[in-house]
Amino acid sequence: MNTQREMLVRAKDTTNPDYGCDPRRRDIKDHINKGLINLDKPPGPTSHEVVAWTKKILNLNKAGHSGTLDPRVTGALPVMLNDATKVVGALLTAGKEYVGVMRLHRNVPAEKLTRVFSQFVGSIYQRPPLKSAVKRRIRKRDIYYLEIKETDGKDILFKVGCEAGTYIRKLCHDIGKTLGTGAHMSELRRTRAGPFTEATITTLHDLKDAYVFWEEEGIESTLRNVIRPMEDALEFLPKVVIRDSAVDAICHGADLAVPGVLSTQKGIHAEDWVAVFTLKGEAVCLGTAKMDSQQMLYARKGVVVDTDRVLMEPNIYAKGW
Repeated sequence: MNTQREMLVRAKDTTNPDYGCDPRRRDIKDHINKGLINLDKPPGPTSHEVVAWTKKILNLNKAGHSGTLDPRVTGALPVMLNDATKVVGALLTAGKEYVGVMRLHRNVPAEKLTRVFSQFVGSIYQRPPLKSAVKRRIRKRDIYYLEIKETDGKDILFKVGCEAGTYIRKLCHDIGKTLGTGAHMSELRRTRAGPFTEATITTLHDLKDAYVFWEEEGIESTLRNVIRPMEDALEFLPKVVIRDSAVDAICHGADLAVPGVLSTQKGIHAEDWVAVFTLKGEAVCLGTAKMDSQQMLYARKGVVVDTDRVLMEPNIYAKGW
């Protein structure tokens, strides 16, 4: 996942200080309303219960998570708040990383274990388990890396990076079947969900304390540390930056045309899903690219991005249409 791709500049422009603002400088109530939490899900509750507790702590009407974790599984569970729930769909498609323990049903020589693990890197086919929220049809998923970190008898500590929608419990079962010994997953923790890692994770207790500090003592800094701008959830998507004059039209559902583009990340291809931002770094919409990066820069006319999901409310920027 590369979030630091080179920006290609089509034209230079300045932003009007009277409209919009840097996402990290929003009013605290707006910060919460357009925020997300990289929550450390504890073992026991369902992901739905954790989201319900988050809403109760923050006194919110809406919240949503990006990728269900089984009750026993812990780790990164990004939770989007109120208006930020609009980006849930984008984060659902982002890659994941897990650290887990697989228990073999019989001992296996180290060389064979290493060889079989390597066979599961790349594209694999899975049928979702009986207890799943999707139809049990065979699906192809990509395993980016699969590493044995430590072995202790029949217990194998492993790390896996994978495409969204990969069933790690099923992966362990299939590895055991290939080994000829049988195996099952005994522990699992998600260490990354899209751009969110354990480096920025927070607990429900930390969230509760931060909210009380703000509500009772007016201390905003702690709450701003645990609630992040929704724009952080889009770091893994290719970025297109637009003129202030193009923002409001998109907020009313218009597609992005060539004259509105200021810069774009290198490597965008037609039909890629992209995120459109203001010069101040605010997310305007998610959409489907209709040109590649070079065409966006040099075309004289045409639609650059088909708007799929508007993220910003209308009338924040002046009309330029």
